[in-house]
Amino acid sequence: METKQLQQAPKSVMWRFAIGQLGWSMLSGVVTTWMVYYYQPTEEVIAKGLPQYLPAGAVFLGLTIIGLIGAIGRIFDAVTDPWIAGMSDRCRNKLGRRIPFMRFAAIPLGIVTTLIFFSPVNGTSGANGFFLLVMDLLFYLFMTIYCTPFNALIPELGRTQEARINVSTYISFTFIIGTATAYLLPNLAGIFEGSMGYVGSFRLAACILSAIGVVCMLVPAFTIKEPLYADITPSETSAFSSLGKTFKNKEFQKFVCSDVLYFIALTLFQTGLPFYITKLMGLPDSMSFVLFALMTGVSVLCYAPVNRLAVKYGKKKLVTTAFVLFSIVFLVTAFCGTLGISGMVWGLIIGISAAIPMAVLGILPQAIVADIAEADAKITGENRQGMFYAARTFAFKMGQSVAMLLFTSLALIGTNGLGYRISAGAAAVLCLLGGIVLFAYDEKKIMNIISK
Repeated sequence: METKQLQQAPKSVMWRFAIGQLGWSMLSGVVTTWMVYYYQPTEEVIAKGLPQYLPAGAVFLGLTIIGLIGAIGRIFDAVTDPWIAGMSDRCRNKLGRRIPFMRFAAIPLGIVTTLIFFSPVNGTSGANGFFLLVMDLLFYLFMTIYCTPFNALIPELGRTQEARINVSTYISFTFIIGTATAYLLPNLAGIFEGSMGYVGSFRLAACILSAIGVVCMLVPAFTIKEPLYADITPSETSAFSSLGKTFKNKEFQKFVCSDVLYFIALTLFQTGLPFYITKLMGLPDSMSFVLFALMTGVSVLCYAPVNRLAVKYGKKKLVTTAFVLFSIVFLVTAFCGTLGISGMVWGLIIGISAAIPMAVLGILPQAIVADIAEADAKITGENRQGMFYAARTFAFKMGQSVAMLLFTSLALIGTNGLGYRISAGAAAVLCLLGGIVLFAYDEKKIMNIISK
């Protein structure tokens, strides 16, 4: 199908597409935020009735079992990204190159998300560790099968700069709503805790959120006609050859190095947030949703200004500024619970101050990748959008695996939450470094290529 025959996706289609992001971000948030909290519990959570399913403490070179499982899952996820991207780019299905994968993966992803919290042995056992590893690997496999083709549709649905920023804005909005909903898990569990106990209510809450997420993921998979808006001509390049070509793009190299540093920082912070709230601020875990919802609400108010400023000043300036602001937020988090300030006040300070960089970094990096992919297609004549998004996720998921190892090990340092403070400080340094690296990205060059 020729590009000139393709339609520009209307906003109604973009919103249906964004609902898919709502679904998978909800499932991702459940695992990313609560898996470590569930399997490396604090004394307070154990007192509520949560068994110690995995051996506690470090088991190898200062690393924990849950940290190793999380890191292995992320590495596996990163390796499968280019494989799935290559299959998607070369797909010859009449429904398109992306939709068939999304239809296949949604339901299995929801099932595995729930099973992660169903340990087979009700107590400390190596069998629980093996089961969790298998479920974690399956979770990331099905997540990749859905998300890599999903992300490849972004530049296809947004064929102009305005449309590209619009679709990035919509999926950013649904992403933070989905992530915020995942933080609702302990609140939802609390409704059933009196009759089902801590473990049963936690598992039921995970089931409910997973079911909602699956329904949302199926919306774009069954309501968007991909051939109307996307070039479904299959690529002839093999997966890893395409990955190599993608990483040879100089501007993409600069962007992805910055992105890796940012995602190590963000994963440290996101994994640590329930601990920062309960151990450092002294608040109940149910406040995770309240504070994240506050941050989400304020962030959404920033979306319209971010869109206007991106058009006026360019994406690069806003993203580098957001890196600096987020690094300040992470640094402030390292000191929360001190200076005689109440935990709730600390939570409000962090939630509100994180809103602006969250809005910027939720919208613009996806649009930058779309810009680079479009510029590369004009130079090479080959449409490899799927591989550009896969290459990005390959890189930042490797970074996330490092973050999982770092956090679970740093958390063991000292007493009275010292390890959690160190993890927040490390996130601040890494985020600042990400902003410095992004200065090298030549946005003007990319935009000149696109405009020709």
